[in-house]
Amino acid sequence: MSASPSHAEAASGVSAKSHSRTGDFITLMKPRLNFLVLLTVAAAYSLGAGPGSTLIDLVHTLLGTFLVAGGAAALNQVWERRTDRLMRRTQNRPMADMRMTVAQGLTFGLLLSIAGAAELAYFINSLSAIVALLTTASYILFYTPLKLRTSLSTLAGALPGALPAVIGWAAATNTLSIEGWVLFGIVFMWQMPHFLAIAWLYRDEYARAGMPLLPVIEPDGRSTGRQAVLYTAALIPLSMMPMGVGLATGRYLVGAITLGALLMFLSMEFSAKRDRATARRLFFGSILYLPILWALLVFDHRAH
Repeated sequence: MSASPSHAEAASGVSAKSHSRTGDFITLMKPRLNFLVLLTVAAAYSLGAGPGSTLIDLVHTLLGTFLVAGGAAALNQVWERRTDRLMRRTQNRPMADMRMTVAQGLTFGLLLSIAGAAELAYFINSLSAIVALLTTASYILFYTPLKLRTSLSTLAGALPGALPAVIGWAAATNTLSIEGWVLFGIVFMWQMPHFLAIAWLYRDEYARAGMPLLPVIEPDGRSTGRQAVLYTAALIPLSMMPMGVGLATGRYLVGAITLGALLMFLSMEFSAKRDRATARRLFFGSILYLPILWALLVFDHRAH
């Protein structure tokens, strides 16, 4: 149900008083949501870093990625300002609440993206900058419009969501070698049970916004639960592949299998019960899974 014009104007007036302009620009960048992006970049960079790599190189890599990711988040909110207005959890965003104009959001998003790519190109290498721009382009031009058209948009969104692993690897090695794509594959597959849990938790809001995600078009949740289990099953062997490409030893393998088994338990629990409690456990379990996996991989790589 959409708000009437008078209600929207009133909400905008109230929120304009309670939000600073600086806070609105920060909100556009979604800094909390980009935490796992930066963690992935840092892990991939650490795994590819050679003897000539320095801490300042990592800082430039993270700063450039942070700017590009913030720019993509801002551009996404410009594009989705109308659907964001229809969902309670997003209706107070600066673009949805009309506290900022489309021109302001576009300008801010483009400037951040360009600045981040320039940071990577100048201080690191052009390859990492190209991958970063490709990430933004696929997120805005491919994934975002598909969200209103098909449930397969979740798969489309996993592509830009996994490319930060390639950014980090390219920044450290100036290559797109197989090791970087193994890390890409892990993040790509990890996102699926994570996204499906979110989609289930907010299925009513997504339905109100007209987004045909799987829990919306099949409300009994059986397909959602089944896919969460299948994608988790695919993630487990993918998480073992760093050992096959020389990035890890058997110590990491034990940890990866253990983490995969725990995530599988949460996915199967959600698939069996399909309620908010199990979806929330799967969501938080997936959030913990990735940083722990990266920590195991980086520490093991450094140790051998």
